[in-house]
Order: sequence, then structure tokens, then C-alpha cells
Amino acid sequence: MFELTALVTYIAVVIGLFLIPGPSVLLVLTRTLQGGRKVGIATGLGVASGDLVHTLCAALGLSAILMTSAAAFNVVKWVGAAYLIYLGVRAFMAKSGTHGRLELPAVTPRQAFFQAVGAEVLNPKTAIFFLAFLPQFVHPESGSSLVQFAVLGLIFSGLSAVYTSLLAVAIRPLSRGFKGLSKWRRWEGKIIGTLFMGLGLKIAFQQR
Repeated sequence: MFELTALVTYIAVVIGLFLIPGPSVLLVLTRTLQGGRKVGIATGLGVASGDLVHTLCAALGLSAILMTSAAAFNVVKWVGAAYLIYLGVRAFMAKSGTHGRLELPAVTPRQAFFQAVGAEVLNPKTAIFFLAFLPQFVHPESGSSLVQFAVLGLIFSGLSAVYTSLLAVAIRPLSRGFKGLSKWRRWEGKIIGTLFMGLGLKIAFQQR
């Protein structure tokens, strides 16, 4: 279905894209610092699952609507931005408990997973990226375009899950060090909330 050179090129490009920090990477790092390794990994898996949704939309041509319709783009953009800002405000407004220990809203791996799916699916820029990027490696003469889209999407999501999981594992020692600092504990919610709100504003002001 795919030539080996084309597949290797695709994987190399995807890995290169991962090395450029974007909203998804920042989301995983923020969740890891907030809830620990399991929450961070669950967030990464949620992002990868959201990418699979975008792959399906690109394969079926639904993402084209976001590229051609300004109204559809803006609706999805503002919903996604509002969702991330809402999460940020919750973290920012969390109050400190006894002995200065911050009482952030508890986030289970399951909650983190579904929140990450929502954040990724509601990012219209990601939809347009998949619509523009994946077709470069799809060749109808090599077989079913839908199957090729599916394979490319699975590879992308699989690599994304591995990469974000490694990030969550690597950042964990740093998060333990932060949690041992009283100043970090005092400002943890403000920092995490600001990051989430920043991600939301980034989506809100992005252009087609």
C-alpha cells in the first residue's frame, strides 16, 4: 500500500512535528504537573484519540467544511477556546487549604482523557492540519484512500501516544521537586490555570 521510503518520510515528518511544542504538548505537561504521571499519560492518550477523530473527518471530507466555511470554523474555534479557558479558570480560582497546600480540583485519569479528547477535537486548526497534511501521503492508485487515511492516522496517533507518555514519565521527577516547594504549592493553581487560559486564547485568536 505504501512505499517504504514514503512511510519512513511520513514518520520522520511526524516526529519532527512532535519536537515543536504545541498546545497538545503543553496540555500534557500541565496535566502531568497537576495530577501526576497517570493523569499525564491519560491526557496524551486523549490527545491521540482526538487525532483519530480528525483523521476520520479528513478521510470523509468533513474537515473541508472548516476550511471553506468561516462560520463553521469560528463556531468550533470559540467552543474549543471556551472549554480550555473554563478549565483554566477552575484551576486559577482553586484556593489553598491548610498549611498552604493547594486544593486543585481533583482530576482522575479518566476525566483527563475525555477532557483532552474534547480539547483536541475542538481545535479547528488541528482539523485543517490533518486535511492538508495527510493527503500528501495518500495515493488512490495504491489502494483505498479511506484505508490509507486510517493507516496514516493510526501511525500518527500511535506515535503521539508514545511521545506524550514519554513526556509524562520524564516530567514526573520535576513535578515532585516542584511539589516539595511551598512557593510552588502556593502558585501552582495560578500557573496551571494561566497555562490553560493561554491555550484557550491561542485557539481563540488563531486564523484559518
